[in-house]
Amino acid sequence: MKKKLSFFIFGSIAAILLIGYFYLEKKIYAQSAAIFLFVLAILQVLALQYFLKNQLKNDVVEKNLRARAEELKESLEHADEVANQKSIYLANMIYEVRTPLNTVLGMLNMLRQTELNSDQTAQVEIAEYSSKHLMQLVNMVSDNQESNDKELELNMQTTDLKTDLSQLFKILEYQAWEKGLEFEYKFISEDRGKFLVFADSKRIQQVLINLINNAIKYTNAGKISIIVDQSVGIDNDQIITFYIKDTGIGMKAEDVKHVFNNFDGVYDNKIKKDYRGGGMGLSISHKLVDFMGGELKLESKENEGSTFYFSLQLKKTLNVKKIEETSEPILSTKFNVLIAEDNRMNQKVIKFLLEKQGADCTFAKNGLEAVELYKILDFDMIFMDIYMPDMDGYQATKLIKETDKYYRSKTPIIGVSASAFEKDIEKAKQAGIDDFLPKPIDVLRLKDLLQKFTSHH
Repeated sequence: MKKKLSFFIFGSIAAILLIGYFYLEKKIYAQSAAIFLFVLAILQVLALQYFLKNQLKNDVVEKNLRARAEELKESLEHADEVANQKSIYLANMIYEVRTPLNTVLGMLNMLRQTELNSDQTAQVEIAEYSSKHLMQLVNMVSDNQESNDKELELNMQTTDLKTDLSQLFKILEYQAWEKGLEFEYKFISEDRGKFLVFADSKRIQQVLINLINNAIKYTNAGKISIIVDQSVGIDNDQIITFYIKDTGIGMKAEDVKHVFNNFDGVYDNKIKKDYRGGGMGLSISHKLVDFMGGELKLESKENEGSTFYFSLQLKKTLNVKKIEETSEPILSTKFNVLIAEDNRMNQKVIKFLLEKQGADCTFAKNGLEAVELYKILDFDMIFMDIYMPDMDGYQATKLIKETDKYYRSKTPIIGVSASAFEKDIEKAKQAGIDDFLPKPIDVLRLKDLLQKFTSHH
């Protein structure tokens, strides 16, 4: 606006000088010059009025914006103050609840040591489980609040995860029973040696509590299954994979993509009302798993159930006993395998298991990359993860089977998934997948597939 005003003033001065020059040279009469100057003066007045009006308008807008910015700043400060007060109130409430709960648990423990008949023992046990469940919920709220408010830190210690998690699962088991659900958990590990790992057991339990509580909350009938797979050890590291499966309401495919960013917005208001609120702690769990070096993944089918899973690579303790490998690999000749898998930790697991059987592994991080690799390299077998970004396993399998190379070689394609739902298996068959390998990967099942398709190949 200022630049336009400057140009207008400069033009007006030039016009006045030009009229004066023509008048002095007697090229125009005094009457004509006066008319020109009168018109120019009117234009200048109108222009100045327009510019001043706009300047006043801009000043008013700027003043209003400044006032609005001050209001927003005050609102933000007030919101921060309210949030801090709520945090303090929540911390005080948690303390007030924990104090009598600890007393209740202590008294129940003393009562158990007295002479009780079988009915009284069962009643004390139920009261103790209920108290521990309440304590576990209080701790979950406190831990989630702490993870949101503070910078995350890991407390790595020598940990016996099986012992720690078994105690946790027993409490959650009773919670599932109260809702009429089956609850099972199992640990998969090598029986040839026992070792401990360096881990933050509290953070791992925090993630599991969040995930299992949600599984119980959104499951009306059926079963909750927990699997802790500790069967894969690589040198001085141990890859431990956790699976939490339920037969609950599940989620739509489009909702799964955003579940870790805004879980409260996934379900509609009716479902939130029916299930007493949205899921708790998913975004926090995703953040914690990522901080511990893993990646929280989800596979879900609406009205069929959900499977959450993640892997952590943890250091073994120094007192690990060296296990002599006695089993011979199944594959005696060169055998090239293409593995389409987007999760880094899952890549390490399946690579370790296949290389133990004598296979050479090549990885693709999505379906599109798997198709391109298949076109340029020769493979004896393909392990295709069903759920991948950019292009899933079904689409990749279809494109591979349309190539001239597949027409000649008939390379076996094995579908891999943490959720072996009936619809998944049926869809895999329709896509032309030759067989299915569920996660966690069972070594015997893997060997059977290798033997089956290598002999056929």
